[in-house]
Amino acid sequence: QVQLVESGGGLVQAGGSLRLSCAVSGRRFTMYAMGWFRQAPGKGREFVAHISWSGSSTVYGDSVKGRFTIARDNAKNTVYLQMNSLKPEDTALYFCATTRYLQTVLRRASDLDEYDYWGQGTQVTVSS
Repeated sequence: QVQLVESGGGLVQAGGSLRLSCAVSGRRFTMYAMGWFRQAPGKGREFVAHISWSGSSTVYGDSVKGRFTIARDNAKNTVYLQMNSLKPEDTALYFCATTRYLQTVLRRASDLDEYDYWGQGTQVTVSS
């Protein structure tokens, strides 16, 4: 069973930084596309960032571009989301996700339907 566990969330002041981690278990290989999404109260799940199965390509949502960075450490089977210059509007539950099959090139990396496995989320709250 593939499991994803997010960590690193918390309460920070506007302008601060956090690094989220997503640990993947239940898999031998690391060649899977990964993504981060977030959901604020009363809103739908929003695309944040994507990294390709090879790690050679990344995609970011417009609202976080230039502030957030996604990276992966295959040795640890972990994906990170470095969040800088945080804003109150970044407050949300952050989820990581991955695909079912190896070496999958997503048709649309920002589409949550492209992902098959999801973590339970980690809360990020940014105060003004």
